[in-house]
Amino acid sequence: MRIVHVLGTRPNFVKMAPLIAAISRRSPETAQLIVHTGQHYDHLMSEIFFDQLGVPAPDFMLEVGSGSHALQTARVMERLEPLLIENRPDLVVVPGDVNSTVAAALTAVKLEIPVAHLEAGLRSYDRSMPEEINRIITDQIADTLWVHSEEALRNLELEGIPAGRAGFVGNTMIDSLVALEDRFRPLETCRSFGLEPGSYLLVTLHRPALVDGPLLFDAIAALNQVSAVMPVLFPVHPRTRARLAGNAELAENLHLVDPAGYLEFLSLEADAGAVLTDSGGIQEETTYLGIPCFTLRDNTERPVTIELGTNVLLGLDPARITEIPAIIAGADPSAAPPEPPPLWDGHAADRIAEQLAAT
Repeated sequence: MRIVHVLGTRPNFVKMAPLIAAISRRSPETAQLIVHTGQHYDHLMSEIFFDQLGVPAPDFMLEVGSGSHALQTARVMERLEPLLIENRPDLVVVPGDVNSTVAAALTAVKLEIPVAHLEAGLRSYDRSMPEEINRIITDQIADTLWVHSEEALRNLELEGIPAGRAGFVGNTMIDSLVALEDRFRPLETCRSFGLEPGSYLLVTLHRPALVDGPLLFDAIAALNQVSAVMPVLFPVHPRTRARLAGNAELAENLHLVDPAGYLEFLSLEADAGAVLTDSGGIQEETTYLGIPCFTLRDNTERPVTIELGTNVLLGLDPARITEIPAIIAGADPSAAPPEPPPLWDGHAADRIAEQLAAT
């Protein structure tokens, strides 16, 4: 069997690393080719994952770079098509919900190559999010849908997708976290910033709705207030830092730092008093780690994190960031964190590899 994996962004690498490794263990005769689209192309956002997660170096680099949604999608399709024609795989695997995901799925389907979608069935029910459109289209055209939570199966059923195309396998992002837990737990990366474990708010904001407009400065103002109560650590993408330079006053206890490597970021998450994010994957990681998460969005495609009580949806309202210290202080310190969702156990990739071996 010949499989092509198409990866484009930081979360894609985290989701796919366990699967690539599991297929190699279970079916070493399977040829696996890795295509890196280059949707994230700087070292801290991509190559470091090949170092830290043990993913083999990509066989092909498409170098699509940044651009509009249409341009990025078109570049992936244009550059991927000849590779698929030349290598003619038995299966193309696409993870997540980014432009690389839908572009690779469309390209493969038009060449009559089967497609498997990893992390299928997630829905925010907000079509203003480009990721939501990518999810819907990819799920409709993929042949195999690997689902990581039970509500995702219900979403697919509501959209008329036959049950036989979907399988509940678990969360491969949690596989990566579990596999590396012995490595990131001892790091205490926060101490390199002069912070004590459990004392700080970790912040990660990247969606255009927040960082490309005035809401970014509203968020910084709210974080300045929070930092008077607890330190705030904000690893900032270079583009966001450039927008802030000279345009925002930063309180002494609000620390803007460079993006961290994957192990270092997991260490910061695991040792945080709480996390503020607009990222779907971080909602999942904090749920597994038992760290309170606050999501600065109007909706989430990970409702299981809300149901478990590990995640609070603040809405797209930066003023509500100032509520975080009081919410943390009001929590019962003796309450044990809830159990992770079903099949978030570190073995999702093994279940997929077994399924592939049986086909």
